[in-house]
Amino acid sequence: MSDMPYTLTQEGPIARLTLTRPSKRNALSAAFWETLPNAIAKLSEAGQTRVLVIDAQGPHFCAGIDLAMFADMGNSTNDAIAREAFTHKLQSMQAGFDALEAARFPVIAAISGCCIGAGVDLISACDIRLATRDAYFRIEEINVGMMADVGTLQRLPKLLPLGLVRELAYTGATLGAERAYDLGLVNALAEDEADLSAQAIIMAGQIAQKPPIAIAASKDCLNHARDHGVAESMRYMRAVQAGVFNPGDIINAVSARAEGKKADFPDLLAINKEN
Repeated sequence: MSDMPYTLTQEGPIARLTLTRPSKRNALSAAFWETLPNAIAKLSEAGQTRVLVIDAQGPHFCAGIDLAMFADMGNSTNDAIAREAFTHKLQSMQAGFDALEAARFPVIAAISGCCIGAGVDLISACDIRLATRDAYFRIEEINVGMMADVGTLQRLPKLLPLGLVRELAYTGATLGAERAYDLGLVNALAEDEADLSAQAIIMAGQIAQKPPIAIAASKDCLNHARDHGVAESMRYMRAVQAGVFNPGDIINAVSARAEGKKADFPDLLAINKEN
């Protein structure tokens, strides 16, 4: 599409998705929702990406959904047929963030300035969140007469105390980065955008040095454990570990560490899927 709202670049095993609408505070346009699921799925299927960093141009990470999209939804729930179609439209929007969660690699969000509305949906689907000290988060939907519907209400309670999530969802209040860090939503704070970018790339590099198959399996098991009980998750982990346990990777890692070198691990195999 000619008006792509983001760039997707690759430097070795590290991919970078940068939101590119700073004049709109990186509000997420229709093109974002239409292209993101396939873009992330292709990265995951190719097997060469070991970590994805999501950041943004300008001082603000994301101001949520582009309000122009609401103008196109004027008749979206006028009758039963329209409402049925609306559920599929919403499902297609949710699919992009589902793809981030399902990807075979971890996703790091590097957040500065505002992260509101759909921006919170986005970062809730990421594995790790880094933020500048001036960043802030808000479930903006309630302030514009609707509820959040692209993942915030489902994922944020797994990341923050439920009572606080209810407060944010009901009042539309702002959560500052300092408190978000204290509560564990944010993994680390940066002094400015340059520091934020540096921290994200350093962490991405650390992840990229680890065996991709163990990272992918760890993410899979962590997501499963979040949504299931301990006993069931342990059974699931046993099955996964039996499939991915690789003594060769262990010897490689231990030997490289003893020699003060970086271990070299193979990429995941590509998954052949029809587009």
